[in-house]
Amino acid sequence: MKFRNLLMLLTLPLMMSGALVPVSADGDNWRDLHKEVKEGHLVGIGEIMDWLEARYEGQILEVELEQEDDRIEYEVEMIGPRGQVVEFEFDATNGELLSVEGVNIEAMRKSP
Repeated sequence: MKFRNLLMLLTLPLMMSGALVPVSADGDNWRDLHKEVKEGHLVGIGEIMDWLEARYEGQILEVELEQEDDRIEYEVEMIGPRGQVVEFEFDATNGELLSVEGVNIEAMRKSP
């Protein structure tokens, strides 16, 4: 499946379900989120997915945008080739990987 199709399949249900939380609560959620990315306040989920795809084997199960304390984070859950589930947390303002949690993470890493 092409990346853009996958992104659409993931993003629309997430926005409709409320799993993607906008930075501001005013207006339409998806418009606020799009505006924040377009203005450079947030990294687009496409960049995060490209980064993961380049470094890890697996499929994305879930993407959430959450506010933790005073930081906005992407939480991305992936399932690896051996069925392991791993969660990646990224700073949504700069794309920095903050943490990785799960079992058998090394088996998901792609060779350089």
